[in-house]
Amino acid sequence: MARLEMTAEHPEDLALAELFDGARSKGGDLPNLYRVIGASPDMLKAWIDFAWSLRLDAKTPRGLRELMIMRGAQLSGIAYEWAHHWPMAIKAGVSEDKLNALKDWSASTLFSAQERAVLRLADDVGQNPGASEATIEELKTLFSPSDIVELTLTTSFYVCVSRMLTSLDVDIEPSYEGFAKSLPKV
Repeated sequence: MARLEMTAEHPEDLALAELFDGARSKGGDLPNLYRVIGASPDMLKAWIDFAWSLRLDAKTPRGLRELMIMRGAQLSGIAYEWAHHWPMAIKAGVSEDKLNALKDWSASTLFSAQERAVLRLADDVGQNPGASEATIEELKTLFSPSDIVELTLTTSFYVCVSRMLTSLDVDIEPSYEGFAKSLPKV
């Protein structure tokens, strides 16, 4: 059970209602995470602006970013994040075989050099204070400086997402529970 009461799906606060309607127009259902963060509408607006910029305005391939997000969810053990991003990863062209191989990605032959580099970045940022010098050097051989900023921001933001989900114990929506069951333990 969430540690904070979720705001109403159709709140009386017009600014919050507008944020919720905007989120629905971009992604379908209103996530419970937004309903919890909705207790602070200004912070929800900042969250949405940043999250959706990473999702829609980044120039790096969406599939690479979704691989990092899924690996981060796996490392953190966050079923909510894993479940929400599973369909996004599939839509972005990530195969179920790759998603199922994330637990042992470093031993798998399924991943390209770029995918291996971003998974190493996700591991570094998800398990340490930040990316290692070796990881950044590897990224520099495969990506532009702009790409490296996008990738690092993305994986770092989703570490923040996992901390919010855990701290506030946000409940997963029933329509995502099936995806949550596929989260492998690390």
